[in-house]
This record gives sequence, C-alpha cells and structure tokens, in this order.
Amino acid sequence: MTIANHSISGLNKIEVEKSRIKNGSNSIEHQKKNNILSSIIDMVKEPMFLLLITATSIYFFTSEFSNGIFMAVAIILVSTISLYQESKSRNAIEALHKLTQPKSKVIRENELIEIPSEEIVLGDYIQCEEGTFIPADGVIIQSNDFSVNESIITGESLAVFKSEKSENCQVFQGTIVNTGLAICKVTAIASQTQLGKIGKSLEDIVEEKTPLQLQISNFVTKMSLLGLIVFIIVWGINFYNSKLLLDSLLKALTLAMSIIPEEIPVAFTTFMALGAWRLMKMGIIVKQTKTVETLGSATVICTDKTGTITENKMSLAQWYLLEGDLLSDNYNADFNTNVNRKKSQLTSKEQELLSLSMWSSEPIPFDAMEIALHEAYTNMEIIDERPNFQMVHEYPLSGTPPMMTHIFENKKGEKIIAAKGAPEALIACSALSEKQINQISAAVQSMAEKGYRVLGVGVVNYSGSNYPKTQQEFSFDFKGLVAFYDPPKANIKEVFETFYKAGIQVKIVTGDNALTTATIANQIGFKNPEKTLNGDELMTMDDATLREKVMETNIFTRMFPEAKLKIIKALKENSQIVAMTGDGVNDGPALKSAHIGIAMGKKGTEIAKQAANLILIDDDFGKMTDAIAMGRKIYINLKKAIRYIISIHIPIILIVFIPLVLGWIYPNIFSPVHIIFLEIIMGPTCSIIYENEPMENNLMLQKPRPFTKTFFNLKEITISIIQGLIITLGLLFMYQYCVKWEYTENATRTYIFLTLIASNIFLTLANRSFYYSVLTTMKYKNNLVVMIIGLTLLITLSILFIPVFRAFFMFDNIKLLQTGLCISVAFISVFWIEIYKLYKRNKGIE
Repeated sequence: MTIANHSISGLNKIEVEKSRIKNGSNSIEHQKKNNILSSIIDMVKEPMFLLLITATSIYFFTSEFSNGIFMAVAIILVSTISLYQESKSRNAIEALHKLTQPKSKVIRENELIEIPSEEIVLGDYIQCEEGTFIPADGVIIQSNDFSVNESIITGESLAVFKSEKSENCQVFQGTIVNTGLAICKVTAIASQTQLGKIGKSLEDIVEEKTPLQLQISNFVTKMSLLGLIVFIIVWGINFYNSKLLLDSLLKALTLAMSIIPEEIPVAFTTFMALGAWRLMKMGIIVKQTKTVETLGSATVICTDKTGTITENKMSLAQWYLLEGDLLSDNYNADFNTNVNRKKSQLTSKEQELLSLSMWSSEPIPFDAMEIALHEAYTNMEIIDERPNFQMVHEYPLSGTPPMMTHIFENKKGEKIIAAKGAPEALIACSALSEKQINQISAAVQSMAEKGYRVLGVGVVNYSGSNYPKTQQEFSFDFKGLVAFYDPPKANIKEVFETFYKAGIQVKIVTGDNALTTATIANQIGFKNPEKTLNGDELMTMDDATLREKVMETNIFTRMFPEAKLKIIKALKENSQIVAMTGDGVNDGPALKSAHIGIAMGKKGTEIAKQAANLILIDDDFGKMTDAIAMGRKIYINLKKAIRYIISIHIPIILIVFIPLVLGWIYPNIFSPVHIIFLEIIMGPTCSIIYENEPMENNLMLQKPRPFTKTFFNLKEITISIIQGLIITLGLLFMYQYCVKWEYTENATRTYIFLTLIASNIFLTLANRSFYYSVLTTMKYKNNLVVMIIGLTLLITLSILFIPVFRAFFMFDNIKLLQTGLCISVAFISVFWIEIYKLYKRNKGIE
C-alpha cells in the first residue's frame, strides 16, 4: 500500500498544532515528581546525614559555634556533591529514555513520515504494519491481510484479523501487528486509550535490583548496623571515663561516621548511569543501566548473518531456470555497484522468473532482497504492470523452512499468485519429479558454495477468491531459483578476532542454509565453521543432547523463533552469559530471553527494539566490542573505587577506635570535623577519578568474569583489607613516634592527619591498577587525577599553614623533618603493593 493508491492526505501542520493544543500529546500522564525534592528527602534519610546533623546540633548546643558552622557548611558541601552526582546520573538516564522512545509512521500533508509516537495527535492517520506496536487507539480506514495480537488488552494470545469492513474495526494502543498493514485514524491518545485507562503503563513496573545492587545495599546496611553497635560501645566507654554526656556522644559519632561507607551506593549509581551515557555517545543505546553491569560478563554472542556479519546490501547475482536446467549469471563483477546484465540478453523465461520474484515480494519493499528484485524488474524491457495490479491477499513469511505468497489482481480480474522462500519449502509445495528435485538441489549447492543466499520461486493458477487457509495448501509450479550476494562487512574479521581474544564464543544463528553460511564464515575467518546444526534437527533433540551440542556447534542454520529460543535456553543452562542480536518480529522472544538482547537501530523492528537491552544505532556489530570493553572497564573501575573505599576506611576507623579502647594518652585523636573533611576528599576521589579512568591494556585479553552474586573474590578483598591494615600500622607508628618524643596532642594529631592524607593520595594512585605499575598508570590519560589531588594538596596546605584554619582543626606547626617522615611512612604503607603487582606480572596472573 502506498500513499499514491488511496485518497488520504492526513493532517497539515496547522491542524496538528490545533489538535495538540486541544487534546494534548500521546504520552501517558503521570504525576510529575519534583526530582530535587525527592532526592533531598532520600538524602535526609541516609544514616551519614543523620549523624552529621546530630554532630552539628551538639556543637551548637554546647556553644562550639565555629565547629557547628563548619559542620553545617560541610553538610551543604557534601549534599551538593551528592545531589550533583545524582543529577548527572538522572540526566544520563533521561537522555537514554528519550532515545528509546518508539517511532510511528503517520500520513501528513499527503506524505508518509516517521515521528516519535508521543508526537501523534488526535485525528492523525497512522500506518500500522507487521512487527510494530500500535501507538494509539483508532479505527481502520484501509487494510490488507491485517491481524493484531491484543493479549495486552484482552489476555487472548491468538491474533485477531480485522479490516475496515469488520464489525470490530478498532485498534488499540500497545497491541502488536501480527501480519499485514492498515491505515488507521487516531481516535484516542495517551491516558484516554484503553491501555491508558486500565493503567498498564510500563513505567508502573518496579525494576528489580541486580545481584550486585543487592550485594552493595546489603554491605552498606551491615556496615551501618556495625556503626550503630560500635557507636553505643564507644559512647559508653567515653561516658564512663568522662561522665560528660554530650561530649561522649560527639566522640562516639566520630567513629560511627568513619564506619559508614556511604560513598559506595553513590559510586555504583554514578558509574552505571555515566557508563550508559558514554555508550550512548558511542552509538549504543542501553535501555536499562543495569545492562552495563552484565556486559563485561558475556561469554557467548549469538549473531545473525544478514545485516550483522554482512552488509545487508543484496545484489542479484544468479538465477536458475528449472525448465531447461539453466544457471545464469548477472555478469556482475562488482556486486556493490549493482551492474545488471544487459536487458536484451534476458530470455522470456528469465523475465518471467524475475517478474514472479518481484510479485512475490512486498509492494513497498523494505527487505534488501526484495529491493533488489524490484530494481531488476524495473530494469527489464517489459511493460511495468505494478500500477495496474493491487495486492488482494498475503500469506506472510511462515513455515519451517519459511516461504511467503502474495496475490495480486487487476481490474479485469486477472490474478498473479507468486511465492518465494527457502527452496525446500517451495519444493514441498510443488509437484516435482525426483530428477527435477535433484537438478534444483544441484543448483542450490552451486549457488550456496559461492556464498549466495538462495530463494526458490513458484507460481500457481487459481481462479477463485476463497483462498486456502495456508499457502502450503497451494500446488505451485516451481519456476526456478534466484540468488543474492551480500558481502561481509569490512571490519567483521577484526571484530571476531577481538571477541576470540577476549574469551568470548561467537555463534551464527541464521535462517539461511548451512552451505551459504559456512562459505561466508570461511571468508571472514570464523572459527570452526564446519560444525553446523539446522532448526529441525535441533528441535528433535532432548535437553541433555542439546546442551552438549550448543557448546560444540558454532553455526545454526534454518533457524526459526522456537529453535532460537531453545539455543538461548540451552546456553544459559550451561551457565553461559548470552548476548544475542536480532532485528525481526520473530527475534523478540530470544532477545528477551538472552541476558543481553541486541537490536539493530536502523533495520530492527519496534518489537525487536522493545525486547532488546541494547540498540546499535548504526547497525554496526563492531560496536559490540566497544560495548563489552566498556562494560568490563566500568566494572573494573567500580571495583577499584570500592576497594579504595574499603582500604581507606579501615585506617580511619582503627585510628579512632584503637587509642580509645586501649586507653592511650590521646584517646580521641580525631573529631567529627576531621572525619567530615576526609569524607569530602574521599567522595570525589572514588566517584570522579575512578569513573573517568581509561581501560587497561589487558582488559580485552582476559576471560569474561563469572556473573555471580559475589562482587569480590576472597583474594581481592583480602588485599584491600591488608592495604587498609598496613596504612593503619603506619598511622599507629606515627602516633607512637609522637608520644615517644613527647609531642603535644595537637602535634600528634597533625602528623597523623598528614600521614593519612598522604596515604590517601598514594592509595588513589596505587589503586588505579592492581596489575600494572604506578609508573605505567601515571601515563594514563585522566586529567581529573591531577585536578582532584592538586585540590586536596591545596586544601591540606591551607589548613596546615593558615593560622585560623590550623587553630580550628586543632593542628600544630609542622617541621620539615617530621613532614618528610609522614610522607615516607605513607609511601611505604601504600606502595608495598607494587611488589605484589610485579609478582603478578612475572607470573602472568591477571
């Protein structure tokens, strides 16, 4: 159906604007949230915020106004940083949400255009075609073999055929076009649709937390509970010693504040959201930020052949006439230039074959093969009959293997009933001798060996209008074969090589035949192309056999939706993390079932895009290497950030706790103002520096990480704890050094604080990699490292050398010798890890 063959002109710009003003846009109305207010409310509920408020209140209550004002300013600063990070995450997610909004075809001013579905207005004329969601309620004006799946409204899974002549000619938002095409006039939009009224909005669905989110949440909760217990113990000890209630409470709050790792959930949210935003900039839309977490774990990628491995630029390369057993070339030396064989050289039988191939295609071709067939028909020296015939019935692509049939009729009542599809499908529906079948099979073999995609073509004479229920009930006259060449993408060999080096298996899952697929696979250096399995064989296997076969087979041919789904299920049962590409309506179930569903942005149907987790905007499969690398990078950098948080929190906790419990001469070396100062430094370090770290050189040479509920393995967490304990030993050494030389409490506090700040800076640098030397990581491009460390040094020097700040923090004048000792102790306490890294590199341990 084209715009030219009906009288609908659609709305003009003025009518669209009037309708939008009067009736609104096509988006479900939700109560608008005040994001800032809700963020503030959530922040106020956090344990750390409550501790800060309590400490600040005590300072004011005890007339320590300078400390109280500092804490109040610190609260504002910490809150601002937190709100800014959350705002960045939210903006990134909103930008992704806008990009994943579905689009629809509408007729406006006599043109068929594609617009975002939310821009549809009441009175618009929408074109609903196979594989798309209906974007609004409407009535059918014109239709052709149109059926819809209305299960979201009615619960009935079977498709319902409808037309403008049906008693029920309405269509509803959210339902899926199963077959055919229809022009519908919009009668309801947004909340006025049936779907809007019953409130089945996807936005109402609460998204489940991932294992990593749950683990991080549980870890922070447990640390908060530990902080509460320690808080009560320390409060009791201080009160027992001093009998001062508020002073004891303040000192207990200091330790509780040091225990709670509130940076971790902020870091997680920031890393995932900004990771998704970075992928979007690379041409990869991530529909849910949690997908970023899964990317680095992918162990198997199942990919289609056409349009993914190949260019999806079909050129008609050969054809075969059953009558005469003749195989003809298109004399096309360069298939990309689509140089056609001279028209005068085509016989009448060849013209008939190519004409029938075109008639078996969609009137408005969108598939690359059908476009090539329409072009071949246009280039022939025959009268173009397309304006004289209208499609009156359609049998969509169906069957295993698949085929499709179109029925056209002119005003005289003359019919053309043409079919094309897998040669086996047409053979099964045709009256052929054994000799003819052998001839066809030999021709298919010859074409497939060249990597061509082969289709059988047939025609049937049928005079009535009471067509059979299925196309397979026709008895076709098998005319011949048409073959297409779709060249492999230029970069696909390098893409596969990258996957193999990263320890990721690649499997081709295609509807094409085994020989054609294997030929293309050999051309691109695909591993083990000799082992193939077709859809029919796969469906007969028991689960145990299939689980074994899917691991050793790399090419799956003549696949259909049920078979694809079984492959995904079998791989998952083998504990594989499966990514799968797809673009068609029938790919939806498999895309939904895979851990990472990947849809094509250009040639992908709305069904595929809605089912997928990722959308490749430019249909460039090579971007998947970038996506997996990004997923691995984000995961590793998040792990670095959290390991840094654990390592730096241990010395802060212990330097507050040990002197108090052991009754040392200066039991309360740090107050809340010191802790909050350290929090201000540590927050940006983990959330900003580590998020911006580049990918390490060996990251795509490692095997995929197991996707389990355990974020850290025992060795990793042990190393981080040891880092924290050794820094603690350095601080305790400085404490005892100061006590031995009878330094004042302020002087002792100064040198311990200076050692801790130096350790923090060194730890930031050392933990940029747990494999490569700090001398290597210093060359990494991350300008934020210099900026944040420089700012930390500037603030530290200010509070050490500006008298008013020095007095406020209860610090003493520093001396060069002692300062050098602090830095040396910090250096040794942190950079011992370089010996461990050297050991790992020498042993080749990742």
